[in-house]
Amino acid sequence: MREKVEAVLAKVKPYLQRDGGDVDLVDVTDDGVVKVRLVGACKGCPMSQITLKNAIEKTILKELPEIKSVQAV
Repeated sequence: MREKVEAVLAKVKPYLQRDGGDVDLVDVTDDGVVKVRLVGACKGCPMSQITLKNAIEKTILKELPEIKSVQAV
């Protein structure tokens, strides 16, 4: 499952990197929770929660319906 999540994140990363940010996969739990770390410009950005939910989580849930949620750690 981790490899599948990494593949989906690879599609989102260019958009984040264009603005000086990025996302790292921390963990994928057995109960379908993806834990990520926002880095670079995304780390302290006031819009980071919107990016997390509207870009990262939405993309992962669309492509991997077995995932339940995405959380920033």
